[in-house]
Amino acid sequence: MAAVIAAPALAVDCPGNPGALGTSRTLVVDPKEHPRIGTMQYEETLPLQDHEVVLTFDDGPLPPHSTKVLDILASQCVKATFFIIGRMARSFPEDVRQLRVAGHSIGTHTQNHPLSMNRMPVERARQEIDEGIAATKAALGEAGGLAPFFRIPGLLRADAVENYLASQGIQIWSADFPADDWHHISAARVHEIAMRRLEAKGKGILLLHDIQGRTVAALPKILQDLKTRGYRVVHVVPATPDRPKTPTEPREWQLHPVSETVAIARWPKIPRFVFASTETLPAPAAPDPDWRATMLPLQKFSARPARSLRGAAPVPSRPLWPAPSPLLAANASIALPVPAPSVFEFKEKASSVLQHAVIQSLRHAEVRGARNGAAAAGKLRSTNRIASRRIPGRVPVADHSLKHAPVTER
Repeated sequence: MAAVIAAPALAVDCPGNPGALGTSRTLVVDPKEHPRIGTMQYEETLPLQDHEVVLTFDDGPLPPHSTKVLDILASQCVKATFFIIGRMARSFPEDVRQLRVAGHSIGTHTQNHPLSMNRMPVERARQEIDEGIAATKAALGEAGGLAPFFRIPGLLRADAVENYLASQGIQIWSADFPADDWHHISAARVHEIAMRRLEAKGKGILLLHDIQGRTVAALPKILQDLKTRGYRVVHVVPATPDRPKTPTEPREWQLHPVSETVAIARWPKIPRFVFASTETLPAPAAPDPDWRATMLPLQKFSARPARSLRGAAPVPSRPLWPAPSPLLAANASIALPVPAPSVFEFKEKASSVLQHAVIQSLRHAEVRGARNGAAAAGKLRSTNRIASRRIPGRVPVADHSLKHAPVTER
């Protein structure tokens, strides 16, 4: 019987929907062996295979949203896990019983959903947990059906809360990724976030809320995409004396266990060395009373020999660095070629050419000055100053008769 339960099963035929997503298998877990699951907070998660997903819903029941979620899941023959708030169970007990009739797993989510479980006194936290369980059991009636599954509101964990739940044999469920459907976002955004995060993880526990209208609108598209992309839904139930746990290996409770055949792409941990001997190196001797007199910076920059303190005899100066040893040439007969003096000589021809070009420019400027008047005269004076500075032997043109003075040369 255990082998039959442990073996993955194909999704059963869904009445009225032969192409439904279905539930691929049922996973039976022992809450006491793995008391904390969900990689959003803990090291372990459910032992799922690649492309397997567990659907969970918080905060219900709240009709009509919770009722619509049940109808959508039923149309695809999908089983999920619901975490019930105690006061909601008291208000809508019939909706809690509908979860049991549909075959879903039922956990609890405190009595009033306080977002302070991480800082409230442990007695108050225990009261929230116990009252939520009692209210849900009362809604289910004598037929029972409550699973020892619990999710902390807001995932605001605390050691005292976790220790208490573990002492009661209750398994704490975090999640592997949420769809952010409690935020004021569109249904399309809920669908997009859920699928993007699932694709990034490859498998895991999806956190949703059955009290949100946006979740109701997004759920059909999420289930459709799970089917299209080859994902399989797994239903999780607690082990009982008549229903043994699914056999698993410890490494399967890791979201992405390290493969034994693939190299680990990280540096190994540095081991803690045990020293064979604790002997220490000898410490330097204590300085003599006149240590200040031998300070190297004073010797380096002082023109006279440094004196020690208290009128002691002068201390001879020592160089800061040792004198370099003379280098011995390997072969003194080898000499490098010396450049010829002509390399550094400048030709006068270039200056004559430049001088001739400037003179021609001045002559053209003189002709233009006759036509353009004062503007050309200013330009000619500027050009004349440049020529007088750069060309040796150039005679400046007189400023008082720019129109008629000839351009002369020495």
